[in-house]
Amino acid sequence: MKTILYKAESRGHANHGWLNSCHSFSFANYFNPERMNFGALRVLNDDTVSAGRGFGTHPHSNMEIISIPLEGDLKHMDNMGNSTVIKKGDIQVMSAGTGVEHSEFNNNRDSLVKFLQIWIIPDKQNVTPRYDQISIEDIKVKNKLYQVLSPNPEDQGVWIHQKAWFHMGDFEKGQSESYSFKLEGNGIYIFVLDGTLSVNDTELNTRDGFGIWDTNSFDITATSGAKFLIMEVPMEF
Repeated sequence: MKTILYKAESRGHANHGWLNSCHSFSFANYFNPERMNFGALRVLNDDTVSAGRGFGTHPHSNMEIISIPLEGDLKHMDNMGNSTVIKKGDIQVMSAGTGVEHSEFNNNRDSLVKFLQIWIIPDKQNVTPRYDQISIEDIKVKNKLYQVLSPNPEDQGVWIHQKAWFHMGDFEKGQSESYSFKLEGNGIYIFVLDGTLSVNDTELNTRDGFGIWDTNSFDITATSGAKFLIMEVPMEF
């Protein structure tokens, strides 16, 4: 088994006034050649956007982009004709493929919006752009891992063009579970949203990231109440 621990305070940081962002991997003006990606996981941004502010229209191509709101409401518009609001309890996916333009704004005038922006390098180039979002409130399970993303359109959660699986957990103190990899050769990146976890005896705190690969399974225990995201991705792509 191989592992890597990225403490919360080691992340890149950019404060633009209206946007406060922490970068787990190199992004925009934050460049660290040792932290370019974790396998196919290219971007993990922890964003806070001021009331009424946001990202103007900008392009993407050949990337799978996932947004997970943690607080507040995020307005999305794109040149595919989508105009939606995603909120805590939702997950959004956009396959940029041959090219898409979109904007994202805090939909509220009196409160912050906080969300994770995640980019996954796809296993197919130049696909037809697509958009989807779902509520994960109906599939959420306390004290058990629940799947929110996979490569299979018929599976629970959203799907992307990559052999990747995302699970979320909302565990009470002392709750444990074992995770078995879906695909040989994949790696796992765990991101702690809140609380503390022990993963194979490694202690993780809020906003810590922990990568695991070259193994088939691992154990995870909440050492306090904990909310977290597990991202299984190919290590070679």
